[in-house]
Amino acid sequence: MKNNECILVVEDDSSIRNFICTVLSANDYNVLTADSAAQALSAITSNCPDLVLLDLGLPDSDGNKLIKTVREWSLLPIIVVSARDRERDKVQALDAGADDYITKPFGTSELLARIRTAMRHRNNREDEFSIQKGKFVAGDFCLDFDKHRVFLGEKDIHLTQNEYKIVALLCRYSGKVLTYDYIIKNIWGPYAKCDNQILRVNMANIRRKIEKNPAEPKYIYTEVGVGYRMTERD
Repeated sequence: MKNNECILVVEDDSSIRNFICTVLSANDYNVLTADSAAQALSAITSNCPDLVLLDLGLPDSDGNKLIKTVREWSLLPIIVVSARDRERDKVQALDAGADDYITKPFGTSELLARIRTAMRHRNNREDEFSIQKGKFVAGDFCLDFDKHRVFLGEKDIHLTQNEYKIVALLCRYSGKVLTYDYIIKNIWGPYAKCDNQILRVNMANIRRKIEKNPAEPKYIYTEVGVGYRMTERD
C-alpha cells in the first residue's frame, strides 16, 4: 500500500542520511532531507511534512533549539535520532517537545515502528486549529474532512497537499474573510515570508480545478487587498 506521508530527515552525516532515506523510500514514504537547522526550518514551513526525523548535532544549531522553535506554532511529530545516549540528553529533547527519541545505532524495524506510532498519535489528536470533521457542502462543491478529499458534483478533484489545506482552512471558517497573512501563517508556518505571490499562485490553481469560471468564482471569493472568503455552506 502506497504511503502518502512525507517525512523530513534532518541529518548532517550523509551516510546515515542516505541510509535512513533508503529505508523510508523502500517503505513507500515520501522523503525530504536537510543537513542543517536552517534548511530544516525552511523545509518544514514550505513543504509541511507529516513527520520529522531529527539529529541533535547539527552544524548550525542544536536540534533542541529547532524543536522548541517548531513547538511555538506546530504539533508536527518530531522523532529524535541521535548518538547521544545519556538520560539527560533524552530528557532535554523530550522536554523541548520531541515526541520520541531513538538512539543510534538503531534497527530499521524499530525506526519504522516508532514512525507508525507517531503517525497514529498525530492522526488521533486534535491539533491547535481544531480539526474539522464531517463534510462541507455548498452547491456542487463538497469537501470531506475525514477523507481529505474534494468533490465537484461526482468528480473527485485532485488538490496538492497545500491546496487542500488552503481550501480546508477556508471551509472551516466559511463566510468569514481570512487575511492573506493569516492563511500564509497557517499553511506555511509563522516564519514564512508574508509574500502573497505564493498564495495567489496556489489560489489560481485551486480555482482552475473547482470553479467553472475562475474569473467569476462561485465558491472562493477575493476580498481585494484583504484576503479570501469561502461561500457559506448549504
